[in-house]
Amino acid sequence: MADIHIEEFYRDTAIILVQLYNAFPRKVSLYVEDISGPDSPDEFGLHSRRHRACFSTMLWLADEGHIRYDDTIHQDAVDQVVLTQPAFTRLNAPVRTEHLPDSLTGTYPEDTDGLPPAVQADLATNIHLLRVALKNGNSSLIADAVQSVLFVGN
Repeated sequence: MADIHIEEFYRDTAIILVQLYNAFPRKVSLYVEDISGPDSPDEFGLHSRRHRACFSTMLWLADEGHIRYDDTIHQDAVDQVVLTQPAFTRLNAPVRTEHLPDSLTGTYPEDTDGLPPAVQADLATNIHLLRVALKNGNSSLIADAVQSVLFVGN
């Protein structure tokens, strides 16, 4: 993928969704710096392009109905944010392997033979797919995982 801002969007999206899933159903404050890293505003108090892009990703996820929040804390965070019911359901759903890109077939699914059925079911979910992609750290895998979870087979 050549467009770095799109790669950053997919990474930020995956991190946001995983953090909110881990906190679900509690409402939490989600800080930009926890996702995109430290930021040093310029002499006019403006945040970096990277910081603004991450904050915009949060707002986009809300506009598209994936997350819900009560307020923003300047451009530093969204406050009282939680996954929407459709987003939670999608993340908790089994991966639709017929829509899984080739790039993910070597990484996912993992070998689950011999594990209890409940563990096998948990490892076959979309949230686990995002976690695996983030752990791998490959931008293409993260992008493919986010696309597979949010955009393919709607």
